[in-house]
Amino acid sequence: MDIAKRYPIRGYFYIGGATLLWGAAATLGRAAFTGHLLPEAQVLRPIGPLILSQSRTTFSWLVLAGALPLVRGWQRLRVPLPDLGRMFVLGILGVAASNYFYYLAILRTNVATAIILQYTAPAWVLLYALARGMQKLTWERILAVALALTGIALVVGIFGSAGVRLDAMGVTAAMLAAFSFAFYNIGGHSILVRYDRWTVLFYTVLSASLFWLLLNPPWKIAAAHYSLAQWLFLLGFSLLSVLLPFTSYFTGLQHLEPTRAVVVSCMEPVFSILIARVALGESLRPLQSVGIGLVLLAIVVVERPEEGTPEGVVLVEPIE
Repeated sequence: MDIAKRYPIRGYFYIGGATLLWGAAATLGRAAFTGHLLPEAQVLRPIGPLILSQSRTTFSWLVLAGALPLVRGWQRLRVPLPDLGRMFVLGILGVAASNYFYYLAILRTNVATAIILQYTAPAWVLLYALARGMQKLTWERILAVALALTGIALVVGIFGSAGVRLDAMGVTAAMLAAFSFAFYNIGGHSILVRYDRWTVLFYTVLSASLFWLLLNPPWKIAAAHYSLAQWLFLLGFSLLSVLLPFTSYFTGLQHLEPTRAVVVSCMEPVFSILIARVALGESLRPLQSVGIGLVLLAIVVVERPEEGTPEGVVLVEPIE
C-alpha cells in the first residue's frame, strides 16, 4: 500500500507545520522592518527587504550546498545546461522577485494584505492555462477567479464607505509577488516533472543568491554595518522561512497526495494573519476579513482535483 494512503495524518501534521513556520516568518519579517522583534521592545536596528531577501536565500543555499551532496551525492545534482538555465531563470524571476516584492509589500502595508494578494497566484495560473488552452473553461473555474478578484477588491479597500487607504507601492508589490509566484508555478511544473524538488530548490536558490550578490555586492553590505545580532537574526530567519518549512513540507508529501497537500498549505495565510494580529497587533476591517475568506475559498476551488486528474500531479509551493 502506498505510504501516502497509509499515513495521511502524518502528512497533514508535516504540511501544517510547514505552513505555520511560513506564517511565523511573515510576522518576523514585518517585525524586522520596524525593529520591534519583541513586543514593546526595539531590540535591533530595522532591516530592509533587500538584505532580508538576499540573506535568506544565501544562507539557505550555503546550508543546502553543505548538506545535499553528503546526503544525496553530487551526481543527483547534475543537470544539463539547458535545464540549468531554466532553473536560473526560475530562481531570479520566481524566487528572488517574489521574495523581494512580498517583503516590500509587508513593509509598505501589512502581513494580511501582502500574503492574501500573493496567494491570488493560483487564479492567475488558471487564467494563463485557460488562455493557452491547457485547461477547459468551467463554471467552477469562473467562480474561482470571480471569488479571487472580489476578495482582492475587498482586501485593498475598493468597496466600502470607510475606504481603506493602502499604500499604492505596497499593493503593487504584493501583486508583483503574486505574478512572480504564478510564473514560478508555470515555469517550474515541467522542471519538477523531471527533477526532484531538492535539486530544483538547490539551483533556484543558488541563482537567486547570485542575482542578489550582483545587485547588492559585499562592499555595499559591509558599508551598512549590520550588527552581530542582526546577522544572527538573518541566519535564524533563513532556517525558519526556507529550510525547516520546506523539509517539513517535502516530508509531508511522502505521506499525503500533492493535491491534498497544496489545499492544506492554503492555511498559511490564516496562520500569517492570526500570528501578525496577536504578535504585532495588526487590525483588519470587517470587509477585509470577508475578502480574505473569499480569496481562501477561491484557492481551494482552484486546487480541487478534477475527475481524471492523476494524484501524482506536481504542484509548487511558494518560497516565501
